[in-house]
Amino acid sequence: MKIALTRLALLATGLLLSSQLLAEPKRPECIAPAAPGGGFDLTCKLAQSALMDAKLLSKPMRVTYMPGGVGAVAYNAVVAQRPGDAGTITAWSSGSLLNLAQGKFGRFDENAVRWLAGIGTSYGAIAVRNDSPYKNLDDLVKALKADPGKVVIGSSGTVGSQDWMQTALLAKAAGIEPRNLRYVALEGGGEIATALLGGHIQVGSTDISDSMPHILAGNMRILAVLSDERLPGDDKAGIPTAKEQGYDITWPVVRGFYLGPKVSDEDYAWWKAAFDQLLASEDFVKLRDQRELFPFAMTGPELDAYVKTRVAQYKQMAQEFGLTQ
Repeated sequence: MKIALTRLALLATGLLLSSQLLAEPKRPECIAPAAPGGGFDLTCKLAQSALMDAKLLSKPMRVTYMPGGVGAVAYNAVVAQRPGDAGTITAWSSGSLLNLAQGKFGRFDENAVRWLAGIGTSYGAIAVRNDSPYKNLDDLVKALKADPGKVVIGSSGTVGSQDWMQTALLAKAAGIEPRNLRYVALEGGGEIATALLGGHIQVGSTDISDSMPHILAGNMRILAVLSDERLPGDDKAGIPTAKEQGYDITWPVVRGFYLGPKVSDEDYAWWKAAFDQLLASEDFVKLRDQRELFPFAMTGPELDAYVKTRVAQYKQMAQEFGLTQ
């Protein structure tokens, strides 16, 4: 009897493993909806490394780039043209949710995709070149008050984007009309860094994770990180928060992935199980930390509820700034 039960258990285990292998996507792909070098690229490459290192994928995941509208082009392409593509995950961030809240993704809203996983968070940051005359937020605010059109600020996306909102909140806290600020719309953190280091803009409204390689290289300084407290790590301990400089502004930047709306429950479950396993592993924590991301782990229905709540909050914020369409 015991032998028969053991055989049944082994058979069940074999069938489970077989179903997991069959469910693995044949051509895994991660879409980074911006130019190379920014936060979406970082998010995809983190998943690419982690899934292979954990042997959850038997073949490498390719990373492709689909810039446009800070995620809008990719979102529309996935929903309208590749809704059932089980092998394709697409990166999103809090900025994507803010744009969805304002109707910037066209006819599709936050209910149009299957939200899969949130795998880490970063924080907004106000960056300058290392030789900038602005040494802190007060220096920047004084310059903006004197002549808001003289300081060129680079942000990912146009008015109403996540990066725009970061400096708009700073302007509001300082008593400056946000719409008087001078913005240059760029596509992702990579382009912001290039424009800043090239002298085409004076200030970058960006993300701490995008900026750290340039900070460590000595080319860039952060006037403020938009977190509640100073971030951990010797390389970040010296970066002040906006709060400690008298500006009560925080902006967490959650990063993760979604799937197309017609991806089957079986395929969705495979991806969810893969990310659940990743997010619980110490190896993933090390990879996440190497990319200057901080803990945020949420998948499936829990993430879906989080996304819907955040979009509702962003809609209210957009109304306060007169941004709703």
